[in-house]
Amino acid sequence: MANDIILSLQITAVGMGLVFGAIIVLWGLMSLITSLIKEKDSGEESAPEAAPSVDSGLQARAAAVAVALALAEQELSAAHPLPPPTPSVVSAWQLGLRSRQLVQKGSRR
Repeated sequence: MANDIILSLQITAVGMGLVFGAIIVLWGLMSLITSLIKEKDSGEESAPEAAPSVDSGLQARAAAVAVALALAEQELSAAHPLPPPTPSVVSAWQLGLRSRQLVQKGSRR
């Protein structure tokens, strides 16, 4: 009995050791790959090009044109809200069966 407990604890320790060992190995590989990619990217970077300055009035006009185009596209869109579903028509036969089921369920309690 005690031998079984010791064996199960040893198996648990080995299993947990393998899991944590694999996690540490993967963590090391990810940090290695990250450092290699970071070094490669930093070596290729050159001086950023200066963005051309744009007049704020021109930006405001471009924004107004974009809004006008978006509104026009929205009006022409083929997407329309769905109509509400029509209520299902229940025949007298179905109504009788459902009523009988409700009565049977009510009498069980």
